[in-house]
Amino acid sequence: MTNAEIIARHPSLAEYQSRLVSAGGAVRLVQPGHQVFLGSACATPRLLAAAMENLASPPPDVTLLHFFNYGAIPHQGDKARTHYRHKCFFVGADERAAVASLQAEYIPVSLSRVPSLIENSSIPVDVALVQVSPPDEFGYASLGVSVDITVSMVEHASHVIAEINPNMPRTLGDSLIHVSRFDAMVWNDTPVIELPVTPSDEVVEQIARNIASIIEDRSTLQIGLGHLPQESLKYLMNRRDLGIHSDLITDAIIPLVEKGVVNGLKKSHYKGMIVASYCMGTRKLYDLIDRNPFFSLQTIERVSDIHAISQQNKMVSVSQACSVDLTGQICSDQFEGQFCGGVSTQPEFIRGAAQSPGGKPIVCLQSTADGGKTSRIRPLLLGGEGVTIARSDVHYVITEYGIAYLFGKSIRERALALVQIAHPDFRPWLLDEAKKLGYVRPEQLLKSGDEYPAKEERRLTLRNQKAVLIRPTRKSDASALQQFFQRMIKEDRYTRMFWRLNQLSDSEVQRLCNADQDSDVAFLVVSGTGKDETLIGSACYFVNASTNMAEVAYMVSPEWQTVGIGKALQLRLMEHAKARGLRGFSAEIQTYNANMINLAKQACDNITIVRHGDTHEVTMLFE
Repeated sequence: MTNAEIIARHPSLAEYQSRLVSAGGAVRLVQPGHQVFLGSACATPRLLAAAMENLASPPPDVTLLHFFNYGAIPHQGDKARTHYRHKCFFVGADERAAVASLQAEYIPVSLSRVPSLIENSSIPVDVALVQVSPPDEFGYASLGVSVDITVSMVEHASHVIAEINPNMPRTLGDSLIHVSRFDAMVWNDTPVIELPVTPSDEVVEQIARNIASIIEDRSTLQIGLGHLPQESLKYLMNRRDLGIHSDLITDAIIPLVEKGVVNGLKKSHYKGMIVASYCMGTRKLYDLIDRNPFFSLQTIERVSDIHAISQQNKMVSVSQACSVDLTGQICSDQFEGQFCGGVSTQPEFIRGAAQSPGGKPIVCLQSTADGGKTSRIRPLLLGGEGVTIARSDVHYVITEYGIAYLFGKSIRERALALVQIAHPDFRPWLLDEAKKLGYVRPEQLLKSGDEYPAKEERRLTLRNQKAVLIRPTRKSDASALQQFFQRMIKEDRYTRMFWRLNQLSDSEVQRLCNADQDSDVAFLVVSGTGKDETLIGSACYFVNASTNMAEVAYMVSPEWQTVGIGKALQLRLMEHAKARGLRGFSAEIQTYNANMINLAKQACDNITIVRHGDTHEVTMLFE
């Protein structure tokens, strides 16, 4: 298209037609020693980047500065081939080879702090190369899919060169720039970079399900970079009134928007709007955000402001990590010495979500790497793995094997919780290393290498309309179970296992919290999730292989009695025992405990009760 044809379609460019030049002509503004910003992600100005690389005499000592790009760094095979030095705030696929070969330098800094570094000239910018939409009748072009740090770069660069793409969606918010700010403009009618949705395997799906399981109705979500966080959105289709306040949005939000699950109606700020800073996806997403006032694309420093994040009720932040050690230290930008990923906006969203009423900061990762040969849960982070998130800021850690809640927990409790969600093959090793490091006691047991049996969980609503979860015990439940026991008065320690004990010793509680669900079976009843989880009941049975019977015991918190917990526990244990082929249960119940005796009678028709002094020996046969 000629300049005349471009101006005919966009009259607002008429005043600036002399600035419409070829890409090669535009980048001649770059002089030796300049620091040049390249627009981000799916708005990478690839025509201008290629023109820089194709200059017959590339200017010396030029540095290209970027968040992360697609197609800006030429490659020959798996090696980067560039005439310039690069500095990046995130090590994506485009940057990885260049960083590994020292042609690019990684700057480990939260993305939200970059604009202030630009403003005070700690990071100077001489030229900004950006991709924008065509200007409207008032002369305003839109940064489209990537506002992020680009606004700050445009404001403070000495020169701005715009790659005008008629396929770039016109987004609203902080994205508008008047064409008078452009020193040169290049027309480039090509498709905006698209990132198709990649297929998931069962491990990714399970992690996504685990993440979704703790996201409630009326939550506001930040879903960070990475396949795992994005995949979790597909399991939220039955939620109500979700909001989005996120650095990134992708195609994963589209079904939720179309169904009305994401409507922003319960957000505390920017109610009824999706707030983001950049988006990466397909043309379907770009068409959805084009001129759509439901979406507000704002600068990264506004979106990731901790105060703004914390003001959202039920703010949920989901970010992906490379590895975590047994104390909860998170590494998100290195793996086994190689830089990958970046800090991005993790620190602000994790802290903001933690301060939000009902908020949940979530970090997720696969339990293993290298085809299952390496555990991503480490005794200690490796020498080539820096701490991105301090252990003091970490709340939820999620793998395909479950959820560990670490905030406010001791080192011992953290280590045990993380061992529980590690791959079963690595749990004995991790526990041994935890003992060597002095994190757990030498006598700590690990009865079973099997994964946490999530399939055994049951949710139910009690007679008081409160929702609770009956679940198998975990190693990390030991302290909570001991405290629960100590809160019980003697009369409420229902059966032989409990009422004869003045305390629940470490060895006894370990037996319950390391139950192998084979010879020893133990369940808890809890209300709430994560930091709000409260233990309100417990039940267990111990198999006598010679009789194929099991001795059973229950304990229910006094304030939760008479609402159906005892009956629910009994039915759950019977369901579990019948599935294993056991003949029945036996129990010792104190003579004054008429409630428990009646409960046993209600649960089973074939029941025998024999009194021995101050106890009843109860036998319940399933058939």
